[in-house]
Amino acid sequence: MSTDVYEKQLEEEIPEFEEHAPEKHGDFDISATVSAVKIHGWKQVSGILAVAIVILSGWELLVRFFQVPEFVFPAPSAIFQALVTSFPNNYPHFLITLSELISGYVVGASIGLLLAAVLTQIPYLEKIITPYILLLITTPTLALVPLIMLKLGFNIWPRIIAVSLASGPMVMINSVTGFRRTDLAKIALAKSYGASTFQIFKMIRFPLALPMIIVGLLVGGIFGLITAVGSDMVGGKMGLGNKLAYYSSLARMANFFAIIIMVSTIGISIWILFSRVGKKWASWQE
Repeated sequence: MSTDVYEKQLEEEIPEFEEHAPEKHGDFDISATVSAVKIHGWKQVSGILAVAIVILSGWELLVRFFQVPEFVFPAPSAIFQALVTSFPNNYPHFLITLSELISGYVVGASIGLLLAAVLTQIPYLEKIITPYILLLITTPTLALVPLIMLKLGFNIWPRIIAVSLASGPMVMINSVTGFRRTDLAKIALAKSYGASTFQIFKMIRFPLALPMIIVGLLVGGIFGLITAVGSDMVGGKMGLGNKLAYYSSLARMANFFAIIIMVSTIGISIWILFSRVGKKWASWQE
């Protein structure tokens, strides 16, 4: 048998792993959200600022022209004034909501990530736990806050638990998705070299799942913020949600919108944080 024929047979028998590998492993782009806000140069910055100025100016002029009462729809100038003047009074509530969010998020995200890692390695356990996770996801967390408060009292702990219940499942679902999108050919190759289950998880599954994990952490943070503010509205004596309910009941809409700006600041900060984390730790897959 000639050498050329022998080499041709080898090429036909040895499988190419890349033929069965997916084209991508979940690049960190969060689709339209991340890619849509990439700012390139001063022209784009100027365009964004110009649109904001046009909207705010038009809003101000329309409110003043039609003499809309402030308790119906306040002007941007009134909102900014309320934000500045009431900030010393609202700042403690801002810190309380932020502490609820951070505490509950750390607990929920840690448990969610740990569960995702365990369920990926033990498929049978996933069949048992998944129905309860789906129950948590489909049940509005805010509906559980009064029940938790009856058991633990009207303090910060029920709200921290509610944030954990809201953020944990989001982190777990996205993390499991990321772990399962790992290229099986790479795992098979690692096993052929004698890699242990932990080594495969550490060196293959976790790095390739990192983009989806970061997306899960981002979504969990936003859900946690919504739950924290809602929990303050349901039964808290402090927090931004409590101030929203308070100003709304008094029809002080300028102060109401000022609290909305403070809540939005936290949400935007969460998005910026995980976008930067994703670009630093998961951009190598792009």
